[in-house]
Amino acid sequence: MMDFIRPLVYTCSKKIEMRSSLIGKIEKAKGYAQEPDRVTFSSLAAVFRGKNDEHELSYADGKWRCTCGFFSQWEICSHTMALQQMLRSMLPKEALASPMEAQLVEK
Repeated sequence: MMDFIRPLVYTCSKKIEMRSSLIGKIEKAKGYAQEPDRVTFSSLAAVFRGKNDEHELSYADGKWRCTCGFFSQWEICSHTMALQQMLRSMLPKEALASPMEAQLVEK
């Protein structure tokens, strides 16, 4: 009977140890979440729900892309500028080079 109990005790202690480790990681994650400057995006992809349509936008290899018509002519648009503003503290400086960024620096 003792041989049967040992695996149960070991399994229970492993589960407690795993839960304890997970609790520690959750607490660490909460702290990290309060420090967005720890993160810098090198690339990203998103769907932006504009007023008239949804647009796919991305940032990769130092360039923004958006599927809206304005971006195809100007290589910048309200969608990319909005995302730059939302993620400002988490984007590399070159990702912020836009008319909006210049306007924010002037103020």
